[in-house]
Amino acid sequence: MILSKYCKIYPDTAGPGSVVLFSTKKASKIAIPESMLEDIREKILSEDERETLFELGFLVNSADEEKKEILGFMDELNASDKVFAAQLVMNLDCNLACGYCFEGSRKGKFYMARETADKFVEFVKNAIVHPHPDPLPSREREDIKDPQSYPSTGGRGLRGGGIEEIRVSFYGGEPLLSMDLILFVSNAIKSFAFEKGIKYTGRLVTNATLLTPQSVAKLRHAGIKAASITLDGPESVHDVSRPFRGGTGSFRTIMKNLKEAGDILDLELGGNFTKRNYHRFPELLDYLIAEGLTPEKVFSMQFYPVIQEAEGIVNHDFGDGCSSVNEPWIFEAELFLREEIMKRGYRTSRIIPSICFIELRNKIIVNYDGAMYKCSGLIGRKEFCAGDLQSGIKDYRLSHKLDNWKNEECLDCAYLPLCFGGCKYMKLLRDGNMNGVDCKKPYLDATLEAAVRQDIRYKAGT
Repeated sequence: MILSKYCKIYPDTAGPGSVVLFSTKKASKIAIPESMLEDIREKILSEDERETLFELGFLVNSADEEKKEILGFMDELNASDKVFAAQLVMNLDCNLACGYCFEGSRKGKFYMARETADKFVEFVKNAIVHPHPDPLPSREREDIKDPQSYPSTGGRGLRGGGIEEIRVSFYGGEPLLSMDLILFVSNAIKSFAFEKGIKYTGRLVTNATLLTPQSVAKLRHAGIKAASITLDGPESVHDVSRPFRGGTGSFRTIMKNLKEAGDILDLELGGNFTKRNYHRFPELLDYLIAEGLTPEKVFSMQFYPVIQEAEGIVNHDFGDGCSSVNEPWIFEAELFLREEIMKRGYRTSRIIPSICFIELRNKIIVNYDGAMYKCSGLIGRKEFCAGDLQSGIKDYRLSHKLDNWKNEECLDCAYLPLCFGGCKYMKLLRDGNMNGVDCKKPYLDATLEAAVRQDIRYKAGT
């Protein structure tokens, strides 16, 4: 056996003479004596040591076997996926006027019709009951050159076979502006899932201004268990970023609703920061604790850099977004905020293999008009439409550049399982196309070791 290519080795600050191994492939970490590295190279480990390191992903039988494994990673993941997940865009309307909103000029009085909601419910049912051939067969089928020759889903859905859970995220705009339709869809799928013995989980991505106690009770009864909510820092920062359309601040309305909803829904709190304001976000964390939204009452917490959307989409006065995670200020900001979150006891994202939604075949986004997409940033971009509720999913392998990471440079990079070619949406915004990869190596060079040490220090994932 040999050391995995996807293994990072860091000094162990707990004491001299030892190192920390981190597997980017399995997100495992272990401290071992430095002398054991030599034992690995000399192949003189004990049987127990070999077995343990192999199970954790640090040892592999051969370089060729590991290369074959990583090339088949997505196919294996999709073949074993038992969760059907859909993000349902209820509307493109909103009661807030966030200057950086990536939907920007695409927003308006666009609402899902009841007829489209009916089609979505039937689409989900058919995807579970009548699974159809995979529209994206393995790239090992080199005989298939024309993307139009891939098998069709027959207008009925995705792979579907063996599904054990259905997850629907209700999205907008502001989804709660379509409250009645949310309840209809969620109740329909909840009933279907119960009938088939399948787990159903509904969630909202909402600004929470309409998340009143009355609406929360109805949502919970309909099977919606979680809400993802954005707070862009303390009140004075948030209200500049996320005002109501009339100009007044939304922070206090959101906080009032969160405190009343926290015992009923799992709260997934997040926020969007810029280079100018990320230092203010710890004030928000302290405020949440003071107001009773303590770590045990918050399911998860994570902050993200604002992405600079294309000119003509966002507010023309907004220019504080980033165009790449490789911008040096983001290295500092993300580690700083992750530390502040973890030291207060909130749960945040773990370092795990990063799989883009686009790559996952049982995951779809359905726009208000029934068109399907594979990334929320691509909604409304007709050239990236991946099908519709009537005709089903079409092959999008070439249009979405699914295999861009299958090149020798990426395969030779220890960070590949944490990246798989990076963010196709960011690549599109920055370069106008998805050709090539959105390499995250500078970002991971600068942040991964520190993030691994944060996980060790705060016992994350243990």
